Amino acid sequence: MSPIAAIVFKDIAIEYKNKEAFSAMVFFGILVVVIFSFAFEGTDRKALATSLAPGMLWVAYSFAGILGLNRSLSMETDNDCLQGLLLSPLSRSDLYLGKVAGNFVFTIIAELVLLPFFVVLNNLAFDGKLLWIIGITLLGTIGFVAIGTTLSLISAQTRMKEVMLPVLQIPMTFPVILSAVQAMAMVMSDDPRGISFPLSLLGVFSTVYLTASYFVFEYLVEE
Repeated sequence: MSPIAAIVFKDIAIEYKNKEAFSAMVFFGILVVVIFSFAFEGTDRKALATSLAPGMLWVAYSFAGILGLNRSLSMETDNDCLQGLLLSPLSRSDLYLGKVAGNFVFTIIAELVLLPFFVVLNNLAFDGKLLWIIGITLLGTIGFVAIGTTLSLISAQTRMKEVMLPVLQIPMTFPVILSAVQAMAMVMSDDPRGISFPLSLLGVFSTVYLTASYFVFEYLVEE
């Protein structure tokens, strides 16, 4: 088994046993979707789809993802588990990619659980646009998790780690979230003209975050 796969398997086994992070992510995400759905009840369906729904969905994604990321590295820093990983015959880059892969798996599963609730509560249609939404979700989640894994390592070393990660994560991932929201709004409004621009931005920022974090993680983890 490769080192990256071993880290992912370890994280999945731990989460399968205690189910703390994933349950919190799904419950909190559904709560956000329900609150927004009732808050905008009676809003014109076209206006909801074009201007409100994409932002509502990514707010739920973001808060649920931050909960999972907060747990990801704090789990390793508890009882000096991170030190054990650093002492193992494992490269720092493999450690980063393994944590990113594990966080991506948990986050994307939570998002795919939230998506049907979002569609039903907002009276949206299950059609071909849903595939576009899932694709945008996958691409946006890569960027969100790539930078979030590094930021969670930084925040895990502080006393107020539960507060510090959102403070760092939300501004840093704003370009990814904004691009994803704009792309989803175009898809849901049945007017995909110009969607290549936000999708390109989303791809560029996700790639930059993943690449930069890959090279920076080695130095951060030694501090």
